[in-house]
Amino acid sequence: MNEQYWKSDFLQTSLLFEPIRNAGLHLEKLENWPDLDDINGLLADNLQPMKTASGHPVRFVSQDNILIGEFAKRYEPRIYLAGEIQTREQNWHDLFNALVWLTFPRAKAMLNQLHYQALLREQQAGEIRRGPLRDAATLFDESGVVVVSSHKRLNQFLKNFEWKTLFWEQRALLGTHMKFFVFGHGLYEKGLNPYIGMTGKGIVLSVENDFFSQSQQQQLINIDEMLAGFISPSLTACTDLTPVPILGYPGWSLDNDDSRFYDNRSYFRARPKATI
Repeated sequence: MNEQYWKSDFLQTSLLFEPIRNAGLHLEKLENWPDLDDINGLLADNLQPMKTASGHPVRFVSQDNILIGEFAKRYEPRIYLAGEIQTREQNWHDLFNALVWLTFPRAKAMLNQLHYQALLREQQAGEIRRGPLRDAATLFDESGVVVVSSHKRLNQFLKNFEWKTLFWEQRALLGTHMKFFVFGHGLYEKGLNPYIGMTGKGIVLSVENDFFSQSQQQQLINIDEMLAGFISPSLTACTDLTPVPILGYPGWSLDNDDSRFYDNRSYFRARPKATI
């Protein structure tokens, strides 16, 4: 699906879009690509407050060509200092970014604050290379998956890369004690044309069993709050994120109703051996 092709029912094409469906509900009425007014109009319907960590109301604005030296107008600083999220029109990547902001505003604001503070430190120190903290924040922002679990044994299967056991043999248990939520807007974009090899970078959040009896909207609000609390101070490097072959999650692929799907070792890889 190229960037110029608008498909109004895109949020209905896969179960992995479930977290952001409510945020993008009104987009389904559009015959053509939403413009910035349409995207900003979604803010009025959002149930969660949309502010940066610095307290600025969020809005989506046109992308500008910024000179490298203009720190305050760079992408992350501009969000933190003015609440302005630069957004390209007719662009799936940026549209999904907007929908994730609408769904997980606290977590996105925390990631933005992390980027801003790291960029400020790098500028003050005269550093050229970005550090591991920003690498981890970018990786989760683009490819993040939130795994919510109330079952320690399922967590262990995930940690040990026992994918067939987790997704197939324990499928019934998985359905009642563990749920996956895509966070990364880059991963959502890939979900328009899913392919074997799609891998998310997971953060596991522990919950009580009653979490799974909550409404979808309440689950998302709770995840947003927990995720914001995890990102600072727990997200420090890419190694804090666990690889997740997301097409293994029940319902996220037309092929994973067959146990043989999980025998693909190039996708459902074994856990790497520890190196000394």
